[in-house]
Amino acid sequence: MARGHGLWYDELYTAEVAPVPVGRLLSAILRGEGTISYLSDAPPSYNGPYYLVTHLWLTVTRLPAEETGLRLLSLVAAVGALATVTRTVGRLAGPGLATVAGLVAATNPFVVQYSAEARGYGLALLATALAALGLARWLDGEPRSLLLYGVAGAAAGLAHWFAFLVIMSLAVAAVLLRRRQAVGLVVVTAAAALPAAAVILLAILNGVGASGAEWVSDVGGAVPRLLLRSWSGGHTPLLIVTLVAAVSAVRGVRGVRGVPGRTEARVVAACWFVFPVAVVTLLELVRPVYVDRYLLPSLLGLAILMAVGITRAPRRLVPAALVVVLGASLWATAAEIRMGPKEDVRGAVAAVAAGHRPGQPVVAAARWDALGVDHYARTDHPQLVPDLVLPPASVPAGPTVWVVRRAKGGVKGDREKLEALDADLTGRGMRMTEEQRFGGRYSDTLVQRWDSVATAGG
Repeated sequence: MARGHGLWYDELYTAEVAPVPVGRLLSAILRGEGTISYLSDAPPSYNGPYYLVTHLWLTVTRLPAEETGLRLLSLVAAVGALATVTRTVGRLAGPGLATVAGLVAATNPFVVQYSAEARGYGLALLATALAALGLARWLDGEPRSLLLYGVAGAAAGLAHWFAFLVIMSLAVAAVLLRRRQAVGLVVVTAAAALPAAAVILLAILNGVGASGAEWVSDVGGAVPRLLLRSWSGGHTPLLIVTLVAAVSAVRGVRGVRGVPGRTEARVVAACWFVFPVAVVTLLELVRPVYVDRYLLPSLLGLAILMAVGITRAPRRLVPAALVVVLGASLWATAAEIRMGPKEDVRGAVAAVAAGHRPGQPVVAAARWDALGVDHYARTDHPQLVPDLVLPPASVPAGPTVWVVRRAKGGVKGDREKLEALDADLTGRGMRMTEEQRFGGRYSDTLVQRWDSVATAGG
């Protein structure tokens, strides 16, 4: 958030949908209808609960639906999640291990990256952490904590239905640790699944189904490897210390029933991480479902596993081991912070505004581009609004046309529209006279100026 990067596509969708009046938002969720004219077939279905929470947040805080207002909600939730995880591990295995687990999670580049994203990942982290705290209290003999476990588990599934895989993994841990005594917790887990299942069923009945997932790549059985790469930020030193610490943690797990302390922490952490990854890997063999950030809540389990592994070192070596792990994490996190935005649509629209003259059409080449162009024109450069051309509107005649487009990405229909736009402008006797590229980690954004041949030649 401190980097000041503009919103990227997913966050821009949040910025446009979250401020919508609650009645209209609920109607869109229930009917499977989009709230944005040029994205009418992209309804706020699966993430509807997150948009409702964000709407409430913006209403209460009176913050604008911009970078700070939207990302602050996620950051607050993520900080709460890390504090809750630390408290959870403290209940399971004491303050020493809890402190190490909190530090490992808080310094990780992948956690840091998505803790301030204007999406539901921060809320999913918080809900899963609260469910884990409920489990820890239940393991300590507090039956009333099942209420916390169940409510938080339901909230996790609503925040992001992949997060419910973690709730299922916590139930698996309870069965391993308490066997028949865990029947009640398993029943609560099943009940907690109902809200998320209802949201998914509603989307299917509305015909939304897998729409919007066309971009998900088929990775087959590579899910564990890819997820560890995301966790380590692609940095080998952090990957190595992660593997060493995790392997050290799981070595010798057996005879766990009724055994308190570190064994409980180890079993809970192993299930927390391994079960969701295994399920997604199996699903991936059937159809593409893997997106690394969707599994972010499961990685809190990996942080706990690493903490167990670090503290299993000889006591005099624990501080050194912790320094090595945190040093690798902070190095990878610092490198991630220095990286540019995922998409720099804000910079692209600012460049258009700098050279634009009234009456010159400003064209969002495809729906994928329209979201950012529309948003930043209205919020930062309102003088562009009268000349905006958003899909499916045709480009009006004029000697100069500005086009904002992605250098790559988008779905097949969008790519076809880009080709059609080029053909249309060329057919009018225009040619591109200027192009600026704004780099992004996900995709570069291009600003093109097209002039009529007569004007350009003159």
